[in-house]
Amino acid sequence: MTETLDHLFDRNLEWAERKTREDPTFFRRQSEQQAPAYLWIGCSDSRVTANDVLGLDPGEVFVHRNIANVVHTSDLNILSVLEYAIDTLGVRHVIVAGHYGCGGVQRAMVDRRGALVDHWLQPLSMFFRKHRAVFDAMPDDRHRFERLCEINIEMQVRRVAATPIVENAWARGAELHLHGWIYGMHDGLLRDLGPHVSSIAERDSLPSIDTCVHRRAEPVSALRRHAISAFGGAPCCGGQ
Repeated sequence: MTETLDHLFDRNLEWAERKTREDPTFFRRQSEQQAPAYLWIGCSDSRVTANDVLGLDPGEVFVHRNIANVVHTSDLNILSVLEYAIDTLGVRHVIVAGHYGCGGVQRAMVDRRGALVDHWLQPLSMFFRKHRAVFDAMPDDRHRFERLCEINIEMQVRRVAATPIVENAWARGAELHLHGWIYGMHDGLLRDLGPHVSSIAERDSLPSIDTCVHRRAEPVSALRRHAISAFGGAPCCGGQ
């Protein structure tokens, strides 16, 4: 006997009625043409949803998600999303947003290979193995894991920037900015990690991803930005 999901339909009804009470024009606005300014390339992790962490309504951010927010230049899914977002929707910002504690990144660090997910994560796995000595010199497993989560985002921003779709947009003078962000599960805060790329020249001047393992720019949350502004640049907030 097929198990029904009536409880989810009930929750949908409750949600639709609540949204209508709170905002009577919400669904009329949602039914109109979407015009997002942002494309979010994020992880499929069920705990990290773009609209929630950004505080935006549906229609304000176009979303693509996959395991560990990996950008494969042979993946027709992400390429189609990227092309549609840039050429049809006219988004101005592409945000590659990973998160600490990413299970996909953790999988890339293990020696077991052969599952389909390992093929997906191969670029990151190869990077980790190539620089294994550097990672092994880090203080502990937590530091290694967190740094690879950050490296993964920096790698994927570069991969987005290398697509002909993005390159053609820049070549024709489109305003398009790429950003690398990371999300903290423990506090709900997004952190600006970088790199930020807005042109072919900026892309071509980025250091090789292989050099990133040797340096670590501190990811900065809005909380830390506000504190730095308030206290004139004095160190504070414990690296928030």
